[in-house]
Amino acid sequence: MSLYAIGDLHLHFQSELKARNQLYDRVWKKHEIRFKRNCEKLIRSEDTLVLVGDHSWGRDLDECGKDLLYISDLPGRKILIRGNHDMFWDVKKTVALNEQFRPALTFLQDSFESYRDYAIVGTKGFTFEGPFYLDHFGRIVGWDEAKESHAKKLVEREAVRLKKSFDSAIEAGYKKFIMFLHYPPTNILEEKSVFTDIAEEYGAKAVVYAHCHGESRFHDSIEGERNGIEYHLVSGDYLNWKPLKIMD
Repeated sequence: MSLYAIGDLHLHFQSELKARNQLYDRVWKKHEIRFKRNCEKLIRSEDTLVLVGDHSWGRDLDECGKDLLYISDLPGRKILIRGNHDMFWDVKKTVALNEQFRPALTFLQDSFESYRDYAIVGTKGFTFEGPFYLDHFGRIVGWDEAKESHAKKLVEREAVRLKKSFDSAIEAGYKKFIMFLHYPPTNILEEKSVFTDIAEEYGAKAVVYAHCHGESRFHDSIEGERNGIEYHLVSGDYLNWKPLKIMD
């Protein structure tokens, strides 16, 4: 029984595709076919696949029905984290989503799921992404402070949701955790954040995130070991559509 993760599928079987990179970049050409083949080669029925946000371009369930059916048909148990483009997923309606799609899909929000003796915890997360102002050498010399102030409010909200996920797992008796975010845990200006602090406070074994896709964004945040925690970027194009094994 293994645990895999990947994010940013950006499926669009029923919705309009507007992202320029998905229209023209080679790595996105027929990515849904290559991804499904890789899953069928790697993932067994007893395995767990965590999909780390941005599942569909659909604006509502009517526009992403085929996208969710595609995910349902993938092998293994599927757990979904909410991404910034997942317009079909209203946090307040997570219970209804789970009632509609279980057992094929599990939508994780303000709760946890089990993997062996670990709790899978997570939330969408958030981080300030600019705009940043550069000098003629390409160095960051400033940023939009109004947008930074708004971003801080979203970060605080998501931190509360993440702690709720951890606390619900602890209440159920779990002592080991794997943490999932859609957004990276830090932005390009940060060495640490409230999300890295929470990971360390609760003793997460690993932090898994997506959102950083396109080659220029692959190294925007933490990768590898930091303070005893393994950080993994699992954006689909970064992994070339092969889910990353997080744990056996």
